[in-house]
Amino acid sequence: MTFVASSFIFPIRNMKTINNSKDLGGIIRSERRRMGVTQKQLAMTAGVGLRFLIELESGKPTAQMKGMFKVLQALGMKMGVLGPSDEGITWRKE
Repeated sequence: MTFVASSFIFPIRNMKTINNSKDLGGIIRSERRRMGVTQKQLAMTAGVGLRFLIELESGKPTAQMKGMFKVLQALGMKMGVLGPSDEGITWRKE
């Protein structure tokens, strides 16, 4: 038996849904490009290696969480987690 969210209202404007590492990497890449920053510049600012950032943006599923949070912080981004008890979510059995 699995549970599926049947309706969802994002509580924060512009919040993006992340279902896997490729989604997260794509969001990071988009924000970096929007800011006009190169991968090398972001890696240096975040204190991570260029190779790490390239792999993170490409969606490598084994990227380290510590480095990921450094990159998000350097971009001025935050990550949150919503659970089934959060407002705006209703769950149904499938």
